[in-house]
Amino acid sequence: MSLAGCAAPNARTEPGRLPADAAAPGGPAVAIQPVAAVQPAVLPVSYQVSYPAEDASDPFSGQAELSVEQLVAEVQARNPSLQAVSAAWRAAAQRYPQAVSLDDPMFGWMIGPAGVGTMQGGGWMVEASQKIPWAGKRALRGSAAAAEADALEGDVGDTRLRLSEAARMALADYYLARRELEVNAFTRKLLTQFREIARNKYEVNKAPEQDVLQADVELASLESRRTEIARDEQIAVARINTLLHRRADHPLPPPGQVATGEPLPAVAELQETALGSRPDLFAQQARIRAEEANLALACEEYHPDLNLKAKYDAFMPVDMRAEVGVELNVPIRFQRRSAAVCEASERLRQRRAEYQGLLDQAQFEVQSAWARASQAQHVIRLYEEKILPATQRSLDSAQANYTSGPLDFLRLLDAERQVYAEREMYYQAIADYQRRLAELERAVGRVGIGD
Repeated sequence: MSLAGCAAPNARTEPGRLPADAAAPGGPAVAIQPVAAVQPAVLPVSYQVSYPAEDASDPFSGQAELSVEQLVAEVQARNPSLQAVSAAWRAAAQRYPQAVSLDDPMFGWMIGPAGVGTMQGGGWMVEASQKIPWAGKRALRGSAAAAEADALEGDVGDTRLRLSEAARMALADYYLARRELEVNAFTRKLLTQFREIARNKYEVNKAPEQDVLQADVELASLESRRTEIARDEQIAVARINTLLHRRADHPLPPPGQVATGEPLPAVAELQETALGSRPDLFAQQARIRAEEANLALACEEYHPDLNLKAKYDAFMPVDMRAEVGVELNVPIRFQRRSAAVCEASERLRQRRAEYQGLLDQAQFEVQSAWARASQAQHVIRLYEEKILPATQRSLDSAQANYTSGPLDFLRLLDAERQVYAEREMYYQAIADYQRRLAELERAVGRVGIGD
């Protein structure tokens, strides 16, 4: 399955979800019905973000719902941070031909001050030289450069994973805000029905005016909560648009449903997968290879480099004008070379210790993300199978008793508050599950675990 993905066929998806078109209060008085039987109307316009479905420049144009797969793909294609690290990787890939290349040959020419020929007391000379490193040095420099480029390639993969995680988390926040707005609108409609019943009972002296006033207080409290949720939705939309590198208030299509039912793979399997899939581990391995090459290169500095030379000297007699030879440096500065070897050795030890630390961190991140995701999944099941049905039955009983007369209105409001709070917490659990799945994918280093 794809972690944090949309619902797959036969997957259980949000069985307790309220209809998306729950209406706001303000309609005509009707007889109160059980919550499950209420047929909501349209979600208030103030809760919705206007979406231009015909905008050809928008990658989500014409989409009825915001797909997590498409969102992640667009974020990875548009986000400047990934473009920056990709450019750094491509730049590093060009270091290899520079590292293995020979130095440019040197060419020299001299002329005597008295003229061009020796008969007039002058002369001329030409010479050329080419520096040749000791055998193996160029290959080691190339290995170090190639390993550094591989490390940056791993950084590209790590950035992709982190952008995917950020996009999925932002979408989870967007999803939660939309579902909470639906719950809020549905509850306001239900509470409006309660208020109408209380007013009707008050008019025939079967209930005190306090019931009506208390209903007004509850409606005002719901309105206050609605503004908080609308703020959270705006922040989530801004976060998604920022990841997409566009205007923060650009409209988005609504989020779709999410899958919550498929079991997670075993944690031992995920930890083993992480060892071969995490790009930060790959990058660190490449940096270890680079330091190994640098250490070998530092040891090779004890060997001299050659400088091949050829010269034609017209200042000399004819039989001595053509000359060939070789120069080499004398590596007698042992203290400098010994310090370079020690430095390279310590840097290699540093990289290896960092790799061990990353291994430990990877194991911890997989274990903790798996534990959080499993716990969130268990909480969702509790809400679906026990908590939501129990609170619904409590509300149904309270509304029936209040309609018939004996129940106090505050008891009915308490039952309504509990249903509202538990439905909000249910969607919070789903959103938290999606966040933990996003963390788990990043910790394992692979998107679509279980596919």
